[in-house]
Amino acid sequence: MKMRAWKAVASTVAFTCVDVLVTTLLYQHSHSGRDIVQDLKNFNVFNSVLDMWGACLYRSCLLLGAAIGVAKNSAYGPRRLRASRTFITLVCLVMGIYALVKLLLYSEVRKTIKDPWFWSMFAWTYASLAAAFCLWQLLSSVTSSREPLGVSSQSRTEAEEGCDSPVTVQEMREEASGATIHKLLLYTKPDALFLGIATFFLLVAALGETFLPYYTGLAIDGIVIQKSMDHFSKAVVIMSLLAVGSSFAAGVRGGIFTLIFARLNIRLRNCLFRSLVAQETSFFDENRTGDIISRLTSDTTIVSDLVSQNINIFLRNVVKATGVIVFMFSLSWQLSLVTFMGSPIIMMVSDLYGKYYKKLSKEVQSALAKANNTAEETISAMKTVRSFASEDMEANVYWEKLQQVYTLNKKEAWAYMFYVWSSGLTLLVVQVSILYYGGHLVISGKMTSGNLISFIIYEFVLGDCMESVGSVYSGLMQGVGAAEKVFEFIDRKPAMVHDGTLAPDQVEGKVEFRNVTFSYATRSTTQVLQNVSFTLSPGKVTALVGPSGSGKSSCVNILENFYPLQEGHVLLDGQPISMYDHKYLHSVISLVSQEPVLFARSIAENISYGLTSVSFESIVQAAQKANAHAFITELQNGYNTEAGEKGAQLSGGQKQRVAIARALIRAPRVLILDEATSALDVESEHTIQQAIYGDLQNHTVLVIAHRLSTVEKAHNIIVLDKGRVVQQGMHKELMEEGGLYSRLVQRQTLGLETGTGDGCHQETSVAAVSGDSMKPPGGLDEEFRV
Repeated sequence: MKMRAWKAVASTVAFTCVDVLVTTLLYQHSHSGRDIVQDLKNFNVFNSVLDMWGACLYRSCLLLGAAIGVAKNSAYGPRRLRASRTFITLVCLVMGIYALVKLLLYSEVRKTIKDPWFWSMFAWTYASLAAAFCLWQLLSSVTSSREPLGVSSQSRTEAEEGCDSPVTVQEMREEASGATIHKLLLYTKPDALFLGIATFFLLVAALGETFLPYYTGLAIDGIVIQKSMDHFSKAVVIMSLLAVGSSFAAGVRGGIFTLIFARLNIRLRNCLFRSLVAQETSFFDENRTGDIISRLTSDTTIVSDLVSQNINIFLRNVVKATGVIVFMFSLSWQLSLVTFMGSPIIMMVSDLYGKYYKKLSKEVQSALAKANNTAEETISAMKTVRSFASEDMEANVYWEKLQQVYTLNKKEAWAYMFYVWSSGLTLLVVQVSILYYGGHLVISGKMTSGNLISFIIYEFVLGDCMESVGSVYSGLMQGVGAAEKVFEFIDRKPAMVHDGTLAPDQVEGKVEFRNVTFSYATRSTTQVLQNVSFTLSPGKVTALVGPSGSGKSSCVNILENFYPLQEGHVLLDGQPISMYDHKYLHSVISLVSQEPVLFARSIAENISYGLTSVSFESIVQAAQKANAHAFITELQNGYNTEAGEKGAQLSGGQKQRVAIARALIRAPRVLILDEATSALDVESEHTIQQAIYGDLQNHTVLVIAHRLSTVEKAHNIIVLDKGRVVQQGMHKELMEEGGLYSRLVQRQTLGLETGTGDGCHQETSVAAVSGDSMKPPGGLDEEFRV
């Protein structure tokens, strides 16, 4: 056994001896302890402290048993002690409450308790209870340095996984919760002035409400004892003024707190969204859109609503409870002790409930995020769902996800029911005790009837405050559970930082791939590109072709600086693209993909997307080059026509032409066409090719196309296969050379010749000159066919 374990056991044994010795000496010096035998025979709970001595023996036996258990088995002993923490807490609470009862019983037979030995035993009881609890915690934190006999290393590891470590998981979670609340409060720092004003009105409202029961008692005494209308009227007038003032202050306080935490909500959402858009592309591959949107909408709302509501309630009730306690002790210290006997039990129940509720809250949020993700995925792909007649299946999947949420909600309901039942029962016992004991004090002349009524009102107010504080804890834990997930994204540092600063006045547009090796983060074991090297020359068109899975669109993703490389370099004018300023790089490189995404804005705004200032004439010129001007002017609102969500109001070909115009308006030095004309007819494609190829001195063009005519015209054709460059040259050279390119062209030609002759290219009859089914995570489609 470790030295630390021996120290813990030795300290426990030493303390139990001291505890028994001190308590025995104090008992023997008390009035009843001078003759122990006589005290046992004629035990009187009002005069004897024998029961407190017996309580000392009981707690000493518990500690000795715990120490012996740890000494005999330092592997399993501490685990059993950790599992029984609730038990020792309850024992200490019961003993502490009984000590208060003993004090009240002693006060019944003595107007003033002047026995110093009794007060010494009373104080020592609480000190020893605190020490006993700490020693139990110390023993439970002991760890073994060797394997227990008969237990394998694996089974020991499995057993320890079910237990808390010396620094318990729960303690770490509580630390994290405290840090999260602190971080939330830091986000309210800009509203410090509003918080100060709200706190002032909170104090005014709480103090006004605190004085009301006191003057209620004075009003009753004015009627019952003094029988004076003047005293009664004076008390009523003061009560009225207090009620009006506290109501006004409470309204101002509530309004300001609502404003503060509305601002907090906006601040959190803004920070979260800014953090999200700054993350690397692979982050969106690894995290589903539904989960991210749930954090941005649902979780931020939960944080602001619950935290604002609960902090407001917490501050109000703490201030109010402080004033109530002061008045209660001034009215009757005996009744005050009776009141506080139930508080530790309520606090323990609230603590257990709060921890359990926090755990459930996280599970509910995760289950709800999964359900929201299912709904978002289904609704965004409604055409696909309908085409496969899968409406019922998707509805059933969503229903199953909701059932998982409902199961957790039922657990929350059961936990809340137990919490309300236990807290309510404790409060009821305390209230009955106060009423009975208070009646005894009034009858014995130690208290007036008006003071008793005031005290009872205060007790009800204090009970409401305690209940509110208990519910605040559980509410805060729910808010903290959501806030932890929000801050997880806010505080996340991007794995790929765009911190380049290079922004030259002019770019030639020469692109070089030098020994590039690449794999996606979600598929790190699969190398998509292996030692790839090629050059894109200014003023020339380069075509990437190859079968499915060869890595063509991965080259595009790398050139756009979406993902980091494992090995090699991608250079623009001799400089690594990572050295260029992020905004500058994407102003000189433009991408048009096969399925371009348009935003739910006007067509003009989509074409000029990302540009701070651009003339309408430039928008029209770009649309004309993309052969989009004609169909745009035929729309009802022309360039002001809304494109709809993801361009849903436009056809596939129209979206592609708008996307091409969006790329051309930037006059990029490097233009990437990733099957950008796949949905266009031959005439539209020819028009766009003329616009692009007719001005090649201003562009470096990289084409991934499914039509042979586009590939044939390229100045350089790069053939990829399984992530490697296998051929490179012009169309004629590659056909003479034979190999993969020649075979793919022959297959396409054969497919065209054996087509149905409907005037359209039979694109589905061949595998691909530039077909690539490898899809990077996140839905980037790499399947290109000829």
